[in-house]
Amino acid sequence: MANDFSKIAIQLQKHKTVQGIMKYVNQEALIEQHKKQEKNKATGIDNVSKIDYEENLKENTAELINRMKSMSYKPQDVKRVYIPKTGSNELRPLGIPAYEDRLVQGAMADVLNEIYEHIFLDCSFGFRPGRDCHQAIKKLDEIIMKKNINYVVDADIKGFFNNVNHEWLVKFLELTIQDPKFIQYIVRFLKSGIMENMQHYESDKGTPQGGLISPILANVYLHYVLDLWFELYIRIKCKGGAYLIRYADDFVCCFEKEEDAEMFYAELKDRLKKFDLELAEDKSRIIPFGNNDSKEKFDFLGFTHVNGVNRKGNYKLVHHTSGKKSKAKKQAVKLWLMESVRIYKIPYLIKKLNIKLQGTFRYYGVSDNYDWMIKFRKYVIYQLHEQLCRRSQKGKISWKKFYKIIEYNPIVMPKIYHSMWQ
Repeated sequence: MANDFSKIAIQLQKHKTVQGIMKYVNQEALIEQHKKQEKNKATGIDNVSKIDYEENLKENTAELINRMKSMSYKPQDVKRVYIPKTGSNELRPLGIPAYEDRLVQGAMADVLNEIYEHIFLDCSFGFRPGRDCHQAIKKLDEIIMKKNINYVVDADIKGFFNNVNHEWLVKFLELTIQDPKFIQYIVRFLKSGIMENMQHYESDKGTPQGGLISPILANVYLHYVLDLWFELYIRIKCKGGAYLIRYADDFVCCFEKEEDAEMFYAELKDRLKKFDLELAEDKSRIIPFGNNDSKEKFDFLGFTHVNGVNRKGNYKLVHHTSGKKSKAKKQAVKLWLMESVRIYKIPYLIKKLNIKLQGTFRYYGVSDNYDWMIKFRKYVIYQLHEQLCRRSQKGKISWKKFYKIIEYNPIVMPKIYHSMWQ
């Protein structure tokens, strides 16, 4: 498969467009996608699980390919359910595609990723190999620390994934992809409806809910709407330095001069409107920021970024877990412990708890954020004791006894996984 994808790169180098890429969505690719699926994942409206599909895997994928070649394959409605929103009493919608649709979307997404990785700009991160959220934060740190930055535009696009214009997206794709069948199947996924409480709803805008193809389609859309526009129009128009860092639909822009930041903010609203997007003005702002004694701060990718100084008194950018994320993390671990103490014995409970803590520390383990991780660990230990006391039929567990328990079942310690020091 890797050798096949190398042919795509050769086509791009020679012609700047690619043709005949539907052949890469073949039986081998579908079987590979099947292997990647989780066994216990919720099923779509087809009620087909990985185990069900695996019973006749070769026959099922061969038959699916035949339907795709004859253009008789049509994606099914996405089942929409609602799950609790972490840190809130609200519910958030979750889209669950049918099983075969997951396989096809996954295979098509692999092809699109191979094509656009050669096209996307360095300012974009998220859903790209080797360009995760920590790489984006490091880039932000590097720009603010090394460039003459005095202003930051903290911007938010209102409901981006639900408002992508299908016609514009197809036009953007056709700039690079000259394969009518491939484009047609993308359109079918975009237009596949939503099923909620046995009620069908049409999809006239937005990317496929819960779809494996949605992240790359979102990146393509914002590549043309935002990234190229910023690079080829805004930066040239600016009188000072200007830099964009984007992670999926979340982005910040750094400017040397206030007039450039104001010009960008004013033109951004019109630029987004042209492509049926809207700036969330209640969540967007221009703030003085950088090595200028500003007390302002902004959130990006789960961190609050503030001006600070190192031990020598020199300027540095400091990254702390945002208050909103901190509250959500505490609430999530508390609810999990309330449910889990009734199910698991203590050694296994703490083993599973450590896995969750390790994930939190791996994400939030950045320079200058160690104190928050220590406090979070203390909160978890307190909640563990609290829930074990509620479970105990003999009354409260003394702290002395509790410390003996965690002495034999240690709670994982935090560490810095991502150094921001330049």
